[in-house]
Amino acid sequence: MSRSRRGRRGNGEINVTPFVDVVLVLLIIFMVTTPLMLQGMDVNLPKTTTQPIRMPNAPLVLTVTKDGEYSLARRTIAAEDLQKKLEAVFEARGSKEVFLRADEAAPYGVVVTAMSAARRAGATRLGIVTEEEH
Repeated sequence: MSRSRRGRRGNGEINVTPFVDVVLVLLIIFMVTTPLMLQGMDVNLPKTTTQPIRMPNAPLVLTVTKDGEYSLARRTIAAEDLQKKLEAVFEARGSKEVFLRADEAAPYGVVVTAMSAARRAGATRLGIVTEEEH
């Protein structure tokens, strides 16, 4: 009799099957509910005829066209006046942050000249605007 008691040892392994079942159920729940969270609500916004509000801290965008022309706030600027215009804008705004929006076909030297003029005018931050690839 004593032999049968000693010979019976419990299985020391952990049964992971219930754990895997619970994890798979949770995974399925998250897969079903996530798209519902991302859809949002349909809202019909009111129509208005008023002018849009101009933000005082709207980003300053310096554009370089494929023809090598500069424009600041949608106004064409000559290359020799670029640094002076940027200095005046920085002084008026207080913010010295510039976003450079250059056409991919713009000459490299023209883009570098724009970056250099922004730095000489006192730009503390210079960002480059790109399009997201799909």
